[in-house]
Amino acid sequence: MSKLCITLLCPPAIEEKLLDMLLMSPDVEIFTSTATAAHGLSVGNLSQAEQVLGRALTTQIQAIFRAEDKTGLLETLHQQFVGNGLRYWLTAVMEAGEIA
Repeated sequence: MSKLCITLLCPPAIEEKLLDMLLMSPDVEIFTSTATAAHGLSVGNLSQAEQVLGRALTTQIQAIFRAEDKTGLLETLHQQFVGNGLRYWLTAVMEAGEIA
């Protein structure tokens, strides 16, 4: 069974709603979140302070899920977060497990 990892760059205004959605999602096996700085975003989406610094403060979330759940997960994200500046990319997971 192949798995994917979605990396999300989440603006602070929607962080809690997104984390809640992922916690409730039956498609997501496990995810992490961490504060990070995003570079290369459209200047129009940045505050004046972020424009001066050249980076936006954001939360990076990485979630593991089954490849066959991709369409449903992306549709849910689109329905709940369209127009909020949420960015994503997908990568294949070669192997995942627990060191027991």
